[in-house]
Amino acid sequence: MTLDELNRGKYVSLTTFRKDGTPVATPVWAVADGGELYVWTRTDSWKVKRIRNNGRVTVSACDVRGRVAEGAPALEGEARLLDEAGLKRVRALMLRKYTWQFWLLDVPAMLARGGKRPHTAIAVKL
Repeated sequence: MTLDELNRGKYVSLTTFRKDGTPVATPVWAVADGGELYVWTRTDSWKVKRIRNNGRVTVSACDVRGRVAEGAPALEGEARLLDEAGLKRVRALMLRKYTWQFWLLDVPAMLARGGKRPHTAIAVKL
């Protein structure tokens, strides 16, 4: 599996690791650009907290429910949290790839939160 193949899919299973090494997989939207895979998530999510402690992750293609096809490869990577400028860049990349889904989910949520978008962007180097 390559970065381009992951980018063609709608969902990626991002597996982060607890302090005790237990893997936790989450289906997320992802977009590839410049040799890295980018994800965005709520700032208060557990995956952000786990990445702060340990940047080791694995990724594989999955469906909306996070189901990975039997025998599908998992790629090892190192994740890092991006700053506000990185978040803006990732948000623009996501908007390009997930246009109607993005407007359907992000914009109403932003309006409900009074214009706030408490998200964090994650870059994964495979």
